[in-house]
Amino acid sequence: MISLRRGAIAAVSLMAVLAVPVAANAHRQWLLPSATVLSGNDPWITVDAAVSNDLFYFDHMPMRLDGITVMGPDGSKGEIKNGATGKYRSTFDVQLDKPGTYKIANVSDGLMASYKLNGEAKRWRGPLADLATAIPKDATEVKLTQSQRRLEIFATRGSPTKEVLKVTGQGLELEPVTHPNDLVSGEAATFKLLLDGKPAAGVEVEVVPGGNRYRNGTGEMKLTTDAQGAFTITWPNPGMYWLEASVRGGKATVPNAERNASYVTTLEVLPD
Repeated sequence: MISLRRGAIAAVSLMAVLAVPVAANAHRQWLLPSATVLSGNDPWITVDAAVSNDLFYFDHMPMRLDGITVMGPDGSKGEIKNGATGKYRSTFDVQLDKPGTYKIANVSDGLMASYKLNGEAKRWRGPLADLATAIPKDATEVKLTQSQRRLEIFATRGSPTKEVLKVTGQGLELEPVTHPNDLVSGEAATFKLLLDGKPAAGVEVEVVPGGNRYRNGTGEMKLTTDAQGAFTITWPNPGMYWLEASVRGGKATVPNAERNASYVTTLEVLPD
């Protein structure tokens, strides 16, 4: 699903996720589902998508919906419905029309470049496919950065399934040991981070509970992956949690480019 029409989706998603150059550094990007564990014959979820200072509070800019994709429990492509974008947030619905676990994602893979032309500093940002014509041949001091970013959430109708949890082997990804829709307050959950399908060791993972606008301090937890890329979280309270990790380096798909890869998800922890 994520690799579907990779070139076209990557170009759109890059602009959707990195629409403002400073947003990735100064603000948090997130997808927030209304629920992640559902039952019944025709369950739906509503998802908010935004970039903000305070988690799950709309105060900066919306996330564009062009790059949002849905994968059904059997690996089939789903769709978003009733999508709308306002001043501070976007919102859309997803119908869970089959039993099992769904994945909703926004994946981007693009380039940033800095160079000099006739002594003047220039910058460019865009999809990989435009690189050949984006930078003049007589440019000097060219520096390229490939930015791979993956935002995803999971929702389950009935019993959890594993098809959508399979990794693609591209960029930084989460490989759940504990199912992401089976999280309970006071219990430990284990996940693995993989970079291009291999364990990402020594990576710092930041986990922040929602609602930090209404408390002193963010309440974040910081963990580090072990040699197998694994880390374990014991959830202190029920609620929605934002999880983020990033890696600088590794093999870029563009020659002579540095690579930044990041992963973001929102997890719901239920009461025990």
